[in-house]
Amino acid sequence: MIRLIDLARPFATLVDPEEAHRLAINALKVFPLLSLGSDDPRLRLSVFGLDFTNPIGLAAGFDKNAEVPDAILRLGFGFVEVGTLTPLAQPGNPRPRIFRLPSAHGIINRLGFNNDGFSAAQTRLKERVQRGVVGVNLGANKNSTDFVADYVKGIETFAPLASYLVVNVSSPNTPGLRDLQVASALDDLLARVLEARDRAAAASGRKPVLLKISPDLSLPELDELVAIVQKHAVDGLIVSNTTISRPALLRDRHAREIGGLSGAPLFSLSTWMLAQTYQRVGNEIPLIGVGGVDSAEAAWAKITAGASLVQLYSGLIFKGFGLVKKIKDGLRKRLRRFGYTSIVDAIGADSRK
Repeated sequence: MIRLIDLARPFATLVDPEEAHRLAINALKVFPLLSLGSDDPRLRLSVFGLDFTNPIGLAAGFDKNAEVPDAILRLGFGFVEVGTLTPLAQPGNPRPRIFRLPSAHGIINRLGFNNDGFSAAQTRLKERVQRGVVGVNLGANKNSTDFVADYVKGIETFAPLASYLVVNVSSPNTPGLRDLQVASALDDLLARVLEARDRAAAASGRKPVLLKISPDLSLPELDELVAIVQKHAVDGLIVSNTTISRPALLRDRHAREIGGLSGAPLFSLSTWMLAQTYQRVGNEIPLIGVGGVDSAEAAWAKITAGASLVQLYSGLIFKGFGLVKKIKDGLRKRLRRFGYTSIVDAIGADSRK
């Protein structure tokens, strides 16, 4: 199945990006997938109270509506994050809104949280029968009069169904959303969200709550954010979302389109922000590293910069689902090369570099 999808990948790049994405989702629904077998025990780890067979996850954005989480897990991922989901279904921003940057292996999107809403995803997640770590990434409706209330509703809706929950306040494509990263707003948001999580814990158990942050924060802004996160004992941070910055050497035809930049051009900035965050939180708050992971080398760099777990998405667009196995194989080789007995031993090893 992985081979069939990867053989079709060159043809998929010839069609509209959103149509190619829909084809991939439909293929995962239709074709039967066999388990790829168990992972090397050296790649196993426990993070924020959850057990992962390997540290490689699929980032939010691919399975927006929780249509194929189990199929994704059978592709060899250690976990998958569905969403971003909002209380009400919304169409997102006008098309075109996804732009490939082929020479840079990057993507610019201004989707705007297009999704089917909480109810549809809730129904699908209730029907899951396979075990595996599935996180739910939560957002707010563009026209909402109370962004915080949207996140609270998300916690209440998905706490019984999710392995972990993500408060996504860092997308650049919903006006005003990133303002929730400011200390005073974030303080209120986290207080209300975690209160909702604790209320739900009596019925469904205590679920980890993570915060997904922007790579465009200044270091003083990061200091303030980390202080609020530590105050509320947030379970983890995802570093990072897409960036509104544009590297000077980016030359693709669509390089100056408005939206969030992901893929290889985001790697350096997001990894630097990851290391900066790790220097501030150490092992107190686990980190998930995201941004430009398209090889074992890139995944290893995220882990040694401070990531306990790593997510990818854009890399699949250019290199296919076979990338997951290549990354895990490469991580095993690096563990042998550096004399580590577990992937845990490598976390943060190079953060000061």
